[in-house]
Amino acid sequence: MPELLTLLILYATGCFAGAVNVMAGGGSTLSLPVLIMLGVDAGVANGTNRIAITIQNVAATTTFARERRVEWARCLRYAAWALPGAIIGSFTATQLADEWTERVIGILLILVVLSMAWPAARKHTAGGALRSHWMGPALLGIGFYGGFIQMGVGFFFMAAFYHLMQFNLVRTNIHKVVVILLYTGPTLLVFALSGKVDWGLGLALAAGNATGAILAARLAIRRGEKVIRLVLMIAVVLMAMRLLSVI
Repeated sequence: MPELLTLLILYATGCFAGAVNVMAGGGSTLSLPVLIMLGVDAGVANGTNRIAITIQNVAATTTFARERRVEWARCLRYAAWALPGAIIGSFTATQLADEWTERVIGILLILVVLSMAWPAARKHTAGGALRSHWMGPALLGIGFYGGFIQMGVGFFFMAAFYHLMQFNLVRTNIHKVVVILLYTGPTLLVFALSGKVDWGLGLALAAGNATGAILAARLAIRRGEKVIRLVLMIAVVLMAMRLLSVI
């Protein structure tokens, strides 16, 4: 059995990550490095983190479905593009040595932080999906990234739905959540079959993710987003530097 302190750390991390995912996105940029810092092999951490993502998105999708906001036909079609890439990405990740996985995670953490620092577009123009023909290949590539590492993938899905399909932000977020759910289950299975999942630690993290997501949704915290982003960016940079042996 994992030590109680480790479980509490993961639960607290999950609470914060779940809240960040609801308010801003990118919670895995915190939970994944914390798993590694707690001594979990990078490959196992990559797989274990999928448990929390799956449970979190099950809860969110259920909420959207109860409100009859899920466009199942569209989501299934988009997921059909993302799923092959995700399976290939997850299989690729399971073949990497932990040393290389840590290096890749460290580099990608820096890139995700830089993308978070980039100012988000505030305007959305009306009109048809002028660039929708790029959607399939984009989803295939994003799916590969999500299967390979997952962290920050929500930003890419939102960019695709918002800019290529020109969905409004509410619709964009719903599609993002459902598509991620539909491919995360199969990728979790790939990691599990490869022995890259710690179910005890993953469920502790998932419990925190669910708690944080529920609390954030209920409180509808808005002004705290900038502070959370700043704190998250600083923490992730330090963890990335540690993974890359800079500090």
